[in-house]
Amino acid sequence: MKKRFKTAFILGAGLGERLRPYTDRCPKPLLPLRGRPIITYALDHLLEIGVERFIINTHHCPGMYDKAFPEGSWRGRPLVLRHEPSLLDTGGGLKNIEDLLPCDEAILCYNGDIVTNLPLANLIAAHEDKRPLVTLALRTSGPLLNVRITQDEIRDIRGITGMAGERGCQFAGIYAADTELLASLPPGKPESLVSLLIGEILKKPGSVRGVVIDEGFWHDLGTVAVYRKLEAQGVFLPQKS
Repeated sequence: MKKRFKTAFILGAGLGERLRPYTDRCPKPLLPLRGRPIITYALDHLLEIGVERFIINTHHCPGMYDKAFPEGSWRGRPLVLRHEPSLLDTGGGLKNIEDLLPCDEAILCYNGDIVTNLPLANLIAAHEDKRPLVTLALRTSGPLLNVRITQDEIRDIRGITGMAGERGCQFAGIYAADTELLASLPPGKPESLVSLLIGEILKKPGSVRGVVIDEGFWHDLGTVAVYRKLEAQGVFLPQKS
């Protein structure tokens, strides 16, 4: 039976240090981009494939998220904010929402500073086909081609395992995960997604897979230069009322 991805987790708790001074008083995902917060492009992208509920983790300037989403929703879909008094990193933040996922078999995770229109249906189809614990969306071009993959099996990330792969790819900041992945994480402790995935790769080869999706555009708003360029050019998702 196909898994239904009803819930999406959008990472919004980072400090955005590389985008200072813009992020001194604003979380990076809430920075305005062509008249709307960056994170809303991700929310609209996820709505296109039928996501019914959003969860966003917060840390830096959390009150700004309350102001951005005062009704606890986005375009009629529930939006839950989960605050992290201390940063839990990309893996620990996912563990921190486990109690909000009692009925979810799988979840889509999306970095809050990514602007893209890559076809998410391809990611879901790949995850449902092989049924791994995690399937990463990958690109064949980008600034960090440090995900080593053979066919669709991820062998290494950042050179940690030392296992060779047929090619290197860029992690697109979006992935599908079975919620059983969270069982191996201790609650309340910082943990990176990379270390979590490396542990699974070493423990059970084939449990972490990837799908190359080069269609569409993809931008990581990690630097002031990229942010200013996109703000000036506006070459990304169309405006919606």
